[in-house]
Amino acid sequence: MPGQLVERLDDDIGVIAYDGLKQRANLAFVPEAAVGDYVLVHAGFAISRLDADEAERSIAEFRALEASRRVTDPTS
Repeated sequence: MPGQLVERLDDDIGVIAYDGLKQRANLAFVPEAAVGDYVLVHAGFAISRLDADEAERSIAEFRALEASRRVTDPTS
């Protein structure tokens, strides 16, 4: 799920926000990322930047998938 870079702690470390959850990520692979940019993170590394439209579409798809899972999962 895309997250938004909300703070740069130094050149290589940033704070990424995902629906209220914040986690640190290494930014070495996306040194051009700026606060406000959306990034994809894998294994603690931001691996690519996304434009805002693409990020919002992906977030909406993840939310729809999660909502459908809740409807069809009798244990939730």
